[in-house]
Amino acid sequence: MTETAEAAPPENDGWEWAIVEIFGHRKHAGRTREEERFGAKLLRIDIPKDGDPETNGWETVYYGGSSIFSFALADEATALRFNKPYAPPSRIQLTHEPANESDDDDDMNF
Repeated sequence: MTETAEAAPPENDGWEWAIVEIFGHRKHAGRTREEERFGAKLLRIDIPKDGDPETNGWETVYYGGSSIFSFALADEATALRFNKPYAPPSRIQLTHEPANESDDDDDMNF
């Protein structure tokens, strides 16, 4: 007899998605958590490179608590969209087509 184990609910791994503003001058969006390094508590933010961590990986940055100007919770989709590179709108090239002449114009004499 084989037993099947039910999938356990995901545990809280300490990560929160957020948009963080540092010193009021720099903004980052990514997954965040508090870590202790060098004997001090720091904010760790993992920033998805080009909005796609699966392909491009993460960039990790640490900040001290006094550096944080604002911390706004977000969802994963918002953080990924925040980090996508800017793509200018595609240009549409209009083609010049001759106007269709209607049959009504035949009655006009100039």
